[in-house]
Amino acid sequence: MKDSHFIELLITQLRPKQWTKNLLVFAALLFSFEKISLSTLSDTIAGFLLFSLISGCVYILNDYADRETDRFHPVKKYRPIASGALHPQLALACGGIILFASMIVSYFMNPLFTGLLAAYFILNVAYSFKLKHVVIADIMIIAAGFVLRAIAGGLVIHVTITPWFLICTMLLSLFLAIGKRRHELLLLKQNKGNHRKVLEKYSFALLDQLCAIVTMAAIISYSLFTFTSGRTIHLMWTIPIVIYGIFRYLYLIHIEGKGGSPDRLLFEDKHILATVICYVASLVLIFAVFE
Repeated sequence: MKDSHFIELLITQLRPKQWTKNLLVFAALLFSFEKISLSTLSDTIAGFLLFSLISGCVYILNDYADRETDRFHPVKKYRPIASGALHPQLALACGGIILFASMIVSYFMNPLFTGLLAAYFILNVAYSFKLKHVVIADIMIIAAGFVLRAIAGGLVIHVTITPWFLICTMLLSLFLAIGKRRHELLLLKQNKGNHRKVLEKYSFALLDQLCAIVTMAAIISYSLFTFTSGRTIHLMWTIPIVIYGIFRYLYLIHIEGKGGSPDRLLFEDKHILATVICYVASLVLIFAVFE
C-alpha cells in the first residue's frame, strides 16, 4: 500500500465530514468577543482539530468492533475497515497513536482540556458499545457530547463558561438528538436504513412530546440568557433568528422527514445555513457596536 493511499484511507476513516459538529468549540470564543486575538483564535483552531482527532479515534474503534456486521450494510460496507481497504489492526494502532499524541498536545494547552478530552472519549466509547441501546440515556449522552465541546472551547482560551450558555447548549443538543431518533424511527417504519435496538423502545408520540418540551425550554432559556448573561441587552435581537432556526428544523423533521444527520442539514438546507450565518454575523455586529 502506497503511503499516500494509506494516509487517504486513514483520513477517510477519521470521518472528517462529521467534524462540523466540533465547530461548537468556537462558540466560547465568539461569545468572548473582546478576547478574540491571533493567539486565542489559533488555540481554538487547535482545540477544534484535537477534538476532531479524538472523535476520529472513536470512529476507528467503533468501526473496528463492527467490521463484520458493517460488511453486510448497504452503506457502511464501503468504509475503509469494513471494505478491507484498511487493515483493521493497523487502523486500530494508528488510532492509538493519534489518541496518545492528541492527549499530549492538549496537556500543554490546558491540563483540564486533556481531562475533558479523556472524558469525551470514554463517554463515546461507552455509548458506542453499550449506552446507545439504553432508552433516553442515548439522547442524553449525545447532548452531553455537545456540552463538552462547548466547555472545551472555554478551556482552550481560559474563559469561564456561564451556566446559561451550557443550559442552552444542552437543550439545543437534546433537540437535535431527538430529531435524529425520530428520523431513524421513521426510516425503521419504512423498512429503510439501519435498525437500532433502542428504537423499539421509542414511539413517535413520545419523541414528539419530548421535542415539544425541549423546544419550549430551549427558546425560553436562550431568551433569558440574552438578558441575564451580563453582556449587552441587544443580544435580544438574535432571539427571532434562533426561533426561526428551530422552527425551520421542526419543519424539516415533521414535513420533509429529515433530521437524521444535523451536520449534513447545515449544508444541504439553504435556510438553516443562512440562519447560522445570519446569527453569527448578528453576534459579531452586536458585540462590535455595543460592547
